[in-house]
Amino acid sequence: MRRRESARIYTLAILICLSLFLFATVDTSAQDTNFVTFTAKNGDSVYKILQQNGLTEIGCFEKFVELNAHRLGRNNTLIIGRTYVLPGQLTLLPDAPDTIKVTEPENPPAKMITEPLFGKRLEHVEIIDQQLRGAAFYLVSGHGGPDPGAMGKIGSNILCEDEYAYDVTLRLGRELLTHGAKVYFIVRDPHDGIRDELFLKNSKDEVCYPDKAIPLNQVERLKQRVEAINTLNRNETPGSYKRCIEIHVDARATKKNIDIFFYHNAGSKFGERLATTMRNSIERKYQLKQPGRGYSGDVSTRHLYMLEKTIPTAVFIELGNINHARDQQRLIFENNRQAIARWLCDGVMEDFQKSK
Repeated sequence: MRRRESARIYTLAILICLSLFLFATVDTSAQDTNFVTFTAKNGDSVYKILQQNGLTEIGCFEKFVELNAHRLGRNNTLIIGRTYVLPGQLTLLPDAPDTIKVTEPENPPAKMITEPLFGKRLEHVEIIDQQLRGAAFYLVSGHGGPDPGAMGKIGSNILCEDEYAYDVTLRLGRELLTHGAKVYFIVRDPHDGIRDELFLKNSKDEVCYPDKAIPLNQVERLKQRVEAINTLNRNETPGSYKRCIEIHVDARATKKNIDIFFYHNAGSKFGERLATTMRNSIERKYQLKQPGRGYSGDVSTRHLYMLEKTIPTAVFIELGNINHARDQQRLIFENNRQAIARWLCDGVMEDFQKSK
């Protein structure tokens, strides 16, 4: 009887020790795994939650899906009331500020300019230096008006090329202005301003400088833009640094991931130099902030109406594939659009210095 009792006590002791060991092991693992959780509510989406938590770097969406594969609904949708985990130790796209600096003085000081196209929140722009003084830029976002351009989809949300290209164009223009440049926005929307939403609503109220209705016919639309640019160009100082930058979003098969790439007109040495300098600027940013990522964006020539007909040196930029999940993240997150604008601006500033 005593032997049985002793055996039971011994077995119980072993089980207790084993339980304590397992408990300690699980607890340590939980501490080492840098995860936070949230419970999905009505109106939540994966992209919305990632944006709210600053997890907008390329690859965050895939990491989230990997961590929560058994919890997600069809097409990677969140299920209300279900708890999900967010990956830790992920960073924003390099050099992407949380927000654009907002300055709203009642009476802008001497080093401020006002551009209503940016919207009430951001219309006052502080001139931080004069590194681009004497340079003039003609910024053109692709399509617009009756033509939304390429279209992609995330869930029930439609992504329109013209809206995302326009937002990046505005952000690039604002960056250029802060360095003392003169900037003309050829495609203009009196209502949108710079927007921070994930999904930018499509509208058809864009106009061509100064306020001309944009025609649906592609040739007529391009002629209208070229005429606006060349007319403005005639009023600038001959021989000064003047560049036309056109921004688009490409459309390819859903499995085709592409980096930002550039076109210039064949035979345009200044166009090639600008495109190459901007391209190399982006590559350096990736090497510095995301070592090992790589960057495959290239520079090439193409026979495009805007490149061939504008008098100022012109480059044509494609921001990514609107149908690819990773490229879509580059477009929909506000801080990524801002980072793209800053990187492009850095390349422009470098090219401007080369021209002196």
